[in-house]
Amino acid sequence: MRKKIFFCAFLLFCQNFLLFGQIKVTFQTGKIPPIKVSDVHLFLAGDFNGWNPGDKASELNQNNAGKYQLLKDLPKGVYNFKITRGTWQSVECNASGKGIGNRSFTLLHDTTINIDIAGWQDDFKPAEKKHTASAQVHIVNEKFDMPQLGRQRRIWIYLPADYQSSHKKYPVIYMHDGQNLFDEYTSGYGEWGVDELMDKLPIKEQCIIVGIDHGGENRVTEYDPYDTKYGKGRGDDYVDFLAKTLKPYIDQHYRTKTDARHTTIAGSSMGGLISMYAALKYPGVFGNAGIFSPAFWISPDIYKYAQQSTNKKLRFYFVCGDSESETMVADMQKMANIIRSKGISVKNTPEVIIKGAKHNEKQWNGDFPGFYSWLGPL
Repeated sequence: MRKKIFFCAFLLFCQNFLLFGQIKVTFQTGKIPPIKVSDVHLFLAGDFNGWNPGDKASELNQNNAGKYQLLKDLPKGVYNFKITRGTWQSVECNASGKGIGNRSFTLLHDTTINIDIAGWQDDFKPAEKKHTASAQVHIVNEKFDMPQLGRQRRIWIYLPADYQSSHKKYPVIYMHDGQNLFDEYTSGYGEWGVDELMDKLPIKEQCIIVGIDHGGENRVTEYDPYDTKYGKGRGDDYVDFLAKTLKPYIDQHYRTKTDARHTTIAGSSMGGLISMYAALKYPGVFGNAGIFSPAFWISPDIYKYAQQSTNKKLRFYFVCGDSESETMVADMQKMANIIRSKGISVKNTPEVIIKGAKHNEKQWNGDFPGFYSWLGPL
C-alpha cells in the first residue's frame, strides 16, 4: 500500500514539475503590412519547432481586435524565430524587401512578445542572387532517385582541383542541406561557403564533398529518425538511402577511398541530429561525424540509441555556439559524455563551444576549418 501511495505521489510530482517547468508566452502581432491574399495564415518558425515555416502547431490566429495571436508553453531559455505566411518565400522582411535577422528573446517568466512586421518577402521582386559555387562544384544529378523515400533529390559534388589530372583516390564527406553548402543562388539563409574554404587548402589536402539537398517541407521529418509532434520520422529511410544507395553510386562513379575511416557524415541543426544517427547506425560506413549545433532536443531518444552503441572506433566532432539556445551546449555535452562512456577518447570526441555564436550558416562557415583540421590526414 505504501509503495502504491509513494508511486502516485511521485507521478503527481512529475506532473507538477512538467506543468510548472513551462512558461506561458504570448506572441501577438502589432503593425503588419497589407496581405494580398484573402486566406491569411501566419506562423512562427523558430528553434522551438525545427524552423518549420508552416508548422500548424505554431499558427497564430486572429482575435477580435484583428491581431494575430498564439499562446505557447515553453521552458525557460533563449529562443529565435521569424514570422512566415507558410513558406520561406513568404517570410517577413524589412520595408525595403531585404531579409532580416532572427528575432530573439530570453524567456524567464510569463510574457507577451509584441511583433511589428515591416514587409513580406513575396511582395517584393526577388533580390538578384549570383551563383557563387566554385569551378570545382558540379551537379551529380538534379533528380537523383531515393528509393527508400520514394522521392528524388539534387546531389552536388565538390571535386579536388587535381581530380582530373591525377589517378589517386580521395576521402569523402557527405553533407546535408546541399542548397546551403556551395552556392548563394540556391541557399535559403546564406551559404556555408564550403567550396571556397576547400579551394584555399593545398591541393593535396582537399577531399571530395557530396551535398544532398534537403526536402523542403519534408526536411524536419527526413532528418528525424523518430516520430514526434512534427510528423512521422523518416530519418531511418534517409540514412538507408545514404548508406545503401548514394554512397555505392558515388564509390562506383568517382575515385573514392571507400572505407569508414575515410568516409565522414556532417551537418548542422537537424542535419547534426541525423549525422549523429547515421554514424551510430552505420559505423562500418561512416567512421567520422561532424555534429554542428545538433537539434537533439527534438528527438531525445537519440541519447538512448547512443547508449546502445558498442563501436569504439567512431569519431565525433561536436561544435556549437553558446548563444544558440538555453540548452544547446548542455544537450551537446550530454551526448559527448555518453559517447566517451563507451570507451571513445576525448581526442576523438572534442567539444568546441564558440562564444557568442548563433544558429546560422555564418557560424558553421567559421566552424568548418576546425572540423576539417581535426579530421586529419585522410
